[in-house]
Amino acid sequence: MPDADELDAFVERYAEALTLSGWPRMMARVFACLMVAEDGRRTAAELSSALHVGAPAISGGVKALLQSGLVTREREPGDRRDYYRVQEDTWFRAVTGNDANLARWQEASESGARLLGTDTAAGRRFDETRRFFEFLREELPRLMDRWHESQRD
Repeated sequence: MPDADELDAFVERYAEALTLSGWPRMMARVFACLMVAEDGRRTAAELSSALHVGAPAISGGVKALLQSGLVTREREPGDRRDYYRVQEDTWFRAVTGNDANLARWQEASESGARLLGTDTAAGRRFDETRRFFEFLREELPRLMDRWHESQRD
């Protein structure tokens, strides 16, 4: 098991990878902190202490993670504290839960292709984008099935 300094450094490196992918910084740091927790869960106070930030920063990061479905909120019977947990299949949920966004992007791209016409370079770009998202939406369910099959082996 790594010591506390090594673990803190890893949390920051993992969060940086997420941040470079477009995640808000605190959302990424909170997620990384939850990922390294052995049981995948922590209270807001534990997150605040581990990340050396105040409660408002934790609140913002947790809110974004809850909205994205990457983290859930739990309570223990008789305990007034909220616990935030990263799910074991969090990436699967994130990818499969993204169909609404893919559909929106596909529809918006289709509108652009219709508006500009596929006889124009801009219209062709939008049509290619539409076809790309259509392809993703068709293939993702099969890919996710293959993922589940690979985990049973």
